[in-house]
Amino acid sequence: MSRRKLTSEEVDLWHQVVEHAERLHPGSHSHPPALPLPKPKPMKTPQARSENLLEVFELGSRAKSKPARHDLKPTPAKALAGSPLQMDEKAFRRMKRGKLKPDGKLDLHGMRVDSAHPALTRFILTAQASGKRLVLVVTGKGKDRDEPGPIPVPRGVLRHHVPQWLALPPLAQAVLQVTQAHVTHGGAGAYYVYLRRNR
Repeated sequence: MSRRKLTSEEVDLWHQVVEHAERLHPGSHSHPPALPLPKPKPMKTPQARSENLLEVFELGSRAKSKPARHDLKPTPAKALAGSPLQMDEKAFRRMKRGKLKPDGKLDLHGMRVDSAHPALTRFILTAQASGKRLVLVVTGKGKDRDEPGPIPVPRGVLRHHVPQWLALPPLAQAVLQVTQAHVTHGGAGAYYVYLRRNR
């Protein structure tokens, strides 16, 4: 429903009322409100020819950007790389380059999860009690599944579980830093575990 426009007589009458009325807040309006301006008429723009439209068009200008990939579970190496540095930086760089020789080694190849967890716990606590600082835990890279199935299964079950076990009690109090091993010591299929000093 559109509003009716005021006639010039109604506007004059309104101005007379405003002049004789007493203001509640003097100085708020120095002059009566102006008449509303008529709406501008839309101007017709000349239609561009189809040749001009093709010149202005750029390939991909209206394309939507690709959605970000969802990396729901990062690889163990990425997860460990994001953890804060707890040990001496110089020793950490030497360890990452394979310059530090591990004091002990645990090979979990061929073990199941239920037997690998107690073996890892026993090995880490024994190594710390004997004063060892750097040990190597070999998990293997894991086997590719023949039939992946509808639910994706991470390759290398032990490779994914070992860093989690090392971050939980009772091993968390013994472990200072965990990182992926250098290629000479097993690469993606092994971890360097730097232990805290036994007190």
